[in-house]
Amino acid sequence: MSKFYEKPPSDLLYYAMLELQDVDECRKFLQDLCTVSELKAMEQRMEVAMLLDQGLIYSEILEKTGASSATISRVNRCLLYGANGYRTIIPRLKEKLS
Repeated sequence: MSKFYEKPPSDLLYYAMLELQDVDECRKFLQDLCTVSELKAMEQRMEVAMLLDQGLIYSEILEKTGASSATISRVNRCLLYGANGYRTIIPRLKEKLS
């Protein structure tokens, strides 16, 4: 078994994220924390989630984002059956961005 699973979960990362005060701080923190490809993947998944929420179909999302059908499907599964993280944040983003 991986040593990762032997360690108790830590909320340190989540507390750190809650301390970020604006988009610039968040961007800098995530740039330090993540590789370029990890960050791009997360950005793409968030964009896919927003587009799925708007009712776009897979082919339209693929055209707009370049996301693979596997990525679109994974995000869609999270929207439908996940921990409601996307469902919590999407309405807040819509309000903030409108």
